[in-house]
Amino acid sequence: MGGYGSGRRWHLSAKDTTSDHRQLDVRRIKREGLLAAGKGFGWVWDRNTSNEARIWISVQNDHLMLSYKSKNSSADEWRDHNYSVLLDSTKCHLGGMRSWFRCPQPRCGRRVAILYVGSILACRNCLNLAYESQREQECDRLARRAGKIRAKLGWTPGILNGREWSKPPRMHWKTLDALLAEYNRFEQASFRGMLKRMGDVDFSVPIADRR
Repeated sequence: MGGYGSGRRWHLSAKDTTSDHRQLDVRRIKREGLLAAGKGFGWVWDRNTSNEARIWISVQNDHLMLSYKSKNSSADEWRDHNYSVLLDSTKCHLGGMRSWFRCPQPRCGRRVAILYVGSILACRNCLNLAYESQREQECDRLARRAGKIRAKLGWTPGILNGREWSKPPRMHWKTLDALLAEYNRFEQASFRGMLKRMGDVDFSVPIADRR
C-alpha cells in the first residue's frame, strides 16, 4: 500500500528513528482504561519540561478524534492538526481481543499498535522510520546484550564500569556462572568491535591475554 514515504527504503544515512518521534500506543491507552466510547482525555509527553507536548483524544464507538499542534523547526507558527483514526481489533490466541489503530494517512490504513506524532500523524512505514536497533553496529548490539545481563545481576549499567562480583540474593551459583560466561562473551566481542572501529588492532591475540 502507498502513503507518505511509500516506496522509499531505510538506509544508513537516514535521519529519523522511532525514538525521534513521540508515540501514541493503543495498547497503553487500553491498559489505562481509556479506550471506551465517550471518553475524552489529554495525553501528555515530557510533562513539566520545555519539551512538553500534548494531544487531545476523544473516543468514539469505532474511532478516535485526535487534535494537537505542531511547530516546524524552521518556523515560529503553530499548526493545528485534527485526525480521525479508525479502531480495529483481532482475537488473541488465549482469548480476549487486541486493539489496533488504522493508520490515518491516505492510501495506507495499516493495522498498527503505534502511531507517531509530529508534522503528520502516521505509522512507522509511512514516515519511513527505522527502529533504533537497526542503527546499531554489531559491537553496540553486543554491548546492549551484555547490559541486559548486568541488569539481571544488579550491576551498575555500562560495560565500561567494570564487574561487581557479589551474587544476587536467591540466585543459584549455577545460574550465576552461566550468566557470567555469557556476559564475558558479549563483553569481549563488544570490546573487540569497539577497538576495530577506533583503528588498526592486532586481533590475533585475545584481549584478556594482552599485556
